[in-house]
Amino acid sequence: MEHRKKRILVVDDHEDNIELLRARLEARGYEVEGASDGQAALDAVERTCPDLILLDVMMPKMDGMEVVRRLKAKSEANELPFIPVIMQTALDSTENKVEGLDAGADDYITKPINFAELEARVNSLLRIKTLQSALKARERELSELNDQLKQISLTDGLTQVENRRSLNERLHEMWQHSVRLHEPISLVMCDIDKFKSVNDNHGHQAGDSVLKEFAQLLKAEAREIDRVGRYGGEEFLLILPGTVLDAAVTFAERLREKVAGHTFSFEGGTLCRTMSCGVASSPHPRVKDEDSLLRAADDALYVAKETGRNRVVRFDSADFNAHTPGKENESTDGETTATQTGAGATTPGSPPRSTASTEGYKATA
Repeated sequence: MEHRKKRILVVDDHEDNIELLRARLEARGYEVEGASDGQAALDAVERTCPDLILLDVMMPKMDGMEVVRRLKAKSEANELPFIPVIMQTALDSTENKVEGLDAGADDYITKPINFAELEARVNSLLRIKTLQSALKARERELSELNDQLKQISLTDGLTQVENRRSLNERLHEMWQHSVRLHEPISLVMCDIDKFKSVNDNHGHQAGDSVLKEFAQLLKAEAREIDRVGRYGGEEFLLILPGTVLDAAVTFAERLREKVAGHTFSFEGGTLCRTMSCGVASSPHPRVKDEDSLLRAADDALYVAKETGRNRVVRFDSADFNAHTPGKENESTDGETTATQTGAGATTPGSPPRSTASTEGYKATA
């Protein structure tokens, strides 16, 4: 495999010095570019990044010290890769060398230049650059692998939506945000009705196909800021930040209708299924923390399953209170009722949807 020539930028305000160094370095197989002042050197680096810079200290307009400071500042900001810099000067005092190294130079050579010494220093720094470049590439590769592993750890392998661990993390973050900014947050816990019969009658591969399609239906209806994930088995959780209870119930009802009208396909056939939903929201007198919010949504889902399936139950409704003794007196709005579906009717007494409460989902409700 043919390797490209290493590029060296020689910066000196005397053209004769540039040409002398060019001849010596090109004879050793390097590609050489010249620049006659500090700004020209910076411009050359912007055009094509060299592998090494041989930089004169004493120059008009912008001296070598300022040039190396700017180069190293850009390198530290990841605007430039690591570029080794060898300072060259006629000043041989320790003070001058320390100043150059403090400015960011990687090595120092004095004039008149001993070319055998220069060649050794160039070779040494280019080896260091090669090793550092390989290390950076390895770090990027490891970072990408870590990102992929993190994504895998937070994703349900079957449905490719978030898994329970990710949902719990996102709920914690969103709950803290909700408390801090005094914003509402709602949960919709949903479950595919009679899912066991899918596996029993059609096989687990058919069941997997149904779960995948179901997850995509939920994602398609959710907003970009919502989080959708598989909480376990055929149970899914949606986290709706900035959403009040009425709006969340409206959204869940739309989901229920979408699923009820969908035909699931799998290898060898099709089938239809419905879903049940439990909805809970904060702020609410019954919700003290994120755990109680999650539990309220789960309890509401249980009531939806117990009272006929294919329905949406809000955790402060009359149906909910009737099936969870002792809870009806914990809230001031316990008179509201569940959304009954079955034939598509709404239970008498359900509260009207106010424009303000459903604003987050008005466009598609």
